Amino acid sequence: MSEQSDRERPAVLTIAGSDSGGGAGLQADLKVFQALGCFGTTAVTCVTAQNPDEVRGVEPISPAMVTEQICTVCDSFPIAAAKTGMLFSADIIDAVTRAVERCGLDCLVVDPVMVSTSESRLLRDDAISALQERLIPKARVITPNLPEAEVLLGRSIESLDALKDAAREIGDRFGVACALKGGHLPSEGQAAVVDVLYEGGRVEVFPVPRVTVGETHGTGCTFAAVITAELAKGASLNGAVHSAQTFVAKALATAFHVGSHTPLGV
Repeated sequence: MSEQSDRERPAVLTIAGSDSGGGAGLQADLKVFQALGCFGTTAVTCVTAQNPDEVRGVEPISPAMVTEQICTVCDSFPIAAAKTGMLFSADIIDAVTRAVERCGLDCLVVDPVMVSTSESRLLRDDAISALQERLIPKARVITPNLPEAEVLLGRSIESLDALKDAAREIGDRFGVACALKGGHLPSEGQAAVVDVLYEGGRVEVFPVPRVTVGETHGTGCTFAAVITAELAKGASLNGAVHSAQTFVAKALATAFHVGSHTPLGV
């Protein structure tokens, strides 16, 4: 392999909100992209005033500026894969959907960010239908956590069998693959976290030993960012989900102390 080839990196794009606390959002995405050998680019959808404990404020970027960011990046870089995170409003979702179509972003990971770890709403009520009707069907894969899947389906999910059924129903409803994260399932007596992937009519289960931690801020963003980076590098979706689960588990296990917080060890 030539020296030039050794230095080449796939370009990836995150369309997401900015986390002023540095642990989630596009800041987390960029850390993951760098760690996995990709060149990260961004389109900022919202600026937030937050830390791991709370979201104090959200200021959305104008839909026109979100579009301009995506198209300007895509005009200059061959984007191998993209992901969406916090989109906040129906108008921003519409803008992102149109830009995804215009720029030909076929390898799209949609993380349907609705509520922060601190339980602050990050998606307006009127935006949920826009997300489902317009953007999710454009995805290569959607990566909801259990509460987000419950919103999409309108019912509770309380067991592994229900988790598998939910991934299948979401995938079939929107015509996409669904990587459904099981970290919110009741954990009493369970030594493992189980995520499931529904793709092409098949459900696969991914267990990983549970890591006991004080904070999980940024785990969802990190999970989706790893999938995005691995797909950009040519991995199968199955392999990308396995890598994402392993990466998040290691990041939790190697979390470090910054004041009173323990950010992921990315």
